[in-house]
Amino acid sequence: MVHNYQSLIETALIQPEPQRLLFVFCRAELPDDASAGERAAFQRGEGGALTPVICVDKAPAEVTRFHDLEMESRQTGQDWDVVFVAAMSGRAGVAPASEDAQQPLTMMVESIRLGHVASYLPLNRRGQAINLDQ
Repeated sequence: MVHNYQSLIETALIQPEPQRLLFVFCRAELPDDASAGERAAFQRGEGGALTPVICVDKAPAEVTRFHDLEMESRQTGQDWDVVFVAAMSGRAGVAPASEDAQQPLTMMVESIRLGHVASYLPLNRRGQAINLDQ
């Protein structure tokens, strides 16, 4: 079971087919028309909407440490709260290329915008898996 970034990388590296990881970094935001109760909950770290701000694909060997991925995200100047991760499998021992990841990555961003996140692994800023249902 994947419970943090390190276990994600370890799992990706032992798959029978080479993997490509898809990352969508999201910022928690509160709509302008939020109620007082929604604003109070948001201040406690609850509720709000997750807005994609950065997306990238990487081979697992390119980002073996979460620190490296987090530092690269800082260079964009975008603040984020949660990163969603998905994986693509290669075929016949050939890893998917970055070009192969563009359409799935676009679909992943749109899915997150619509709130459909159950099929992705959410990680916090420390690289720990989190439960968004709490």
